[in-house]
Amino acid sequence: MRKIIVLSMISLDGVMQAPGGPKEDKSDGFKYGGWTAPYGDEVYSKAVENEIKPSAYLLGRKTFEIWEDYWPKNKEFWPGINEGSKYVLSKTRKKSDWKNTTFIKSLAEIKKLKNADGLDIQVWGSSEIVHLLLKNDLVDEIRLKIHPLMLGKGKKLFDTNAHPSGFSLEESTITTTGVIIATYKRAGKVKTGNAGKTIK
Repeated sequence: MRKIIVLSMISLDGVMQAPGGPKEDKSDGFKYGGWTAPYGDEVYSKAVENEIKPSAYLLGRKTFEIWEDYWPKNKEFWPGINEGSKYVLSKTRKKSDWKNTTFIKSLAEIKKLKNADGLDIQVWGSSEIVHLLLKNDLVDEIRLKIHPLMLGKGKKLFDTNAHPSGFSLEESTITTTGVIIATYKRAGKVKTGNAGKTIK
């Protein structure tokens, strides 16, 4: 069985829309595209380099079309994305000239991919897919880059329908610009208790 890994750059209020550039995703009048740019440093760059190892990719149509327009023309930084298998959840598209792309239509097909042999599946962007995966308890790992700013409106990584789940912090670091880079792995059910008894 493959792991499904969600990777996201988010603000303190959970917005993940258009982190890469002003033209990336202007939907719903979003004005802050490229909001991660001021926060790069060597630690941040190293973390990204470690994440773009060979994988399979599960993407929503909008994220896919942004990538489809960019990565085949910019092969130096992330050559593996062109070679990797890309699975796109879409009700409207059926084909692409970008090699190794397969279009899927349902949650059942995602579950089939997860249960098959192969490389782990990374989910970048694609807020609606993340919501679907969390609702159905299909996320094994979450890798966040939490940026020290508020964006207010914008597409958010988490909605109110996530399946209650416990996660454990496996790794974390803080960049020189205040970005918290953290990896969380699935750790079973939510545990509860009396918080007052644990405070001394």
